[in-house]
Amino acid sequence: MRATTALVALHVAVALFGFAALFGKWIALGPVDIVFGRTIVAALALGIFVLYGHAHSARPGFALFGNGALLALHWVAFFAAVQIASVAIALLGFASFPVFVLVLEQASHRRRATFDEWIAVFLAVSGVALLVPKLEWESPDVRGLAWGIAAGFTFALLALRNRALVAEAGATPLALWQNAFAALWLVPVILLNGDATMPTVRDIVLIALLGIFCTALAHTLFIASMVRMTAYTASVVSILEPVYGIAWAALLLGERPGPRTLAGGALIVGAAALASRRTGMR
Repeated sequence: MRATTALVALHVAVALFGFAALFGKWIALGPVDIVFGRTIVAALALGIFVLYGHAHSARPGFALFGNGALLALHWVAFFAAVQIASVAIALLGFASFPVFVLVLEQASHRRRATFDEWIAVFLAVSGVALLVPKLEWESPDVRGLAWGIAAGFTFALLALRNRALVAEAGATPLALWQNAFAALWLVPVILLNGDATMPTVRDIVLIALLGIFCTALAHTLFIASMVRMTAYTASVVSILEPVYGIAWAALLLGERPGPRTLAGGALIVGAAALASRRTGMR
């Protein structure tokens, strides 16, 4: 793959990651049902890719079982944020994850934060403050942002665990087992939910598109681009996920963020850029 092709693949992958948020508005199901369907479809698609692509397949161990739980929590929180508030609020809350990576790394390595890291935390907190001028739990924006931040925190935990596992397991098999175990974790939740809504044909088609294109394909393109792209380049481009997502929402849903949301979003994206430069990860 040429460097130009790899860069295009990377941007397409990130744009698809951002596009996934819109399915939370289009699919008439709850977050748990959406994630259950998404993980099953993604696991099947990735399984076919691993099987016929002759990729190295890792054995599913306890660590991957735990990763599946984190992935399920991450996506359920994210789609809850989308459905409660807006695509912009959900994506900007999630965009705080590089800052959580910094905090978690400092806690695990017991080191003092650098000046740049404190700046990143300050920018993120300032951005969140702009997004929610009044801390009233009744506000959909406040609740949606809380779920978005929860999605960012769980993704940070998942990213740190994946950093330790990806070299041994391989990126695509790792994603395969994480999706499979995420679906398994959600089975008892769905069985215990007596008010579950039966999906329509439209919902099933949308979940299939979400799982194939915005999960399996996006992940494959992202990994393929890493053959020619550096981790830093991938981190910087990944920060555009909320930008792409907000643009998709404005174009297809008519959700146009106001000046305050744009200003808060700029601070959060800036914090993510600074944090990603320090951590060198997506």
